[in-house]
Amino acid sequence: MVKIKRVRIGAPHRPSYRFVVMDSRKSVKSNYLELLGTYNPLESDDKKKFILNEDKTLKWLEKGAQPTEKVKSILRKTYIWQKFIATKNQKEDKLNETAN
Repeated sequence: MVKIKRVRIGAPHRPSYRFVVMDSRKSVKSNYLELLGTYNPLESDDKKKFILNEDKTLKWLEKGAQPTEKVKSILRKTYIWQKFIATKNQKEDKLNETAN
């Protein structure tokens, strides 16, 4: 299973994170499939706190990648999760229309 995870980087007491796509069976220290963005919790400006590539993230979510709980909450804050749910619902509506 492919997961979207946070990987901690940065100096001690100065956390910074990367959002990565990786196989769930591998260690967080191993190589990742793709880098989606960064998260700096110490940043005061919200626009600089979360830097996510929206297109790549939506592509991986559509392919079936499962975000961890922390990543899912961050995706909700950046409204990427809502966009994913909306596109998913639109696809289901189109399938229902063609089936009827």
